Amino acid sequence: MKKSTILFVLLLSAVTAFSQKLNTRSGEIKFEASMPALEEVAAKTNSASCVLDQSTGDIAALVLVKSFKFKVPLMEEHFNENYIESSKFPKATFKGKIANYDKSKTGKATYDLEGDLTIHGVTKKVKTKITTETKSGKVEAKSSFSIKAEDYNIEIPNLVKNKIAKNITIDCFFSLAAK
Repeated sequence: MKKSTILFVLLLSAVTAFSQKLNTRSGEIKFEASMPALEEVAAKTNSASCVLDQSTGDIAALVLVKSFKFKVPLMEEHFNENYIESSKFPKATFKGKIANYDKSKTGKATYDLEGDLTIHGVTKKVKTKITTETKSGKVEAKSSFSIKAEDYNIEIPNLVKNKIAKNITIDCFFSLAAK
């Protein structure tokens, strides 16, 4: 009886290890929409969630829009109330796949990343690169890409349109671990 119990526990552990999902709830996402020589239009959050299925390369991320913090409180208020309408569209999500993801690579590796980004109730395809590196049992994942506010039906008033970049750069960093 003891041998069968030990065998069952070992088998269950092996299955869990092979289908391991890594996650975080403290991912960092920054966006930058500044124009040269004008006031900085940038924000950051350290509370994005992300899940990576190492067996398939499937990856998903979610961020509450109100978690983005700006240097200027008034800019944060306008972002939430007028542009992104965070009470109506409280979260942004990404669901995608890392092409040919290989969890056995321990050094830095760069892969193609493709998926659906949903912001402001609008979903668009995104294609970019993602770099992963295993450190101390965690997988660090970094990605950067650009979007346009108009592609997500985010209206920028004419008064400030020339103060905000057309291409908004989004940088993501996730330190993913088994939980």
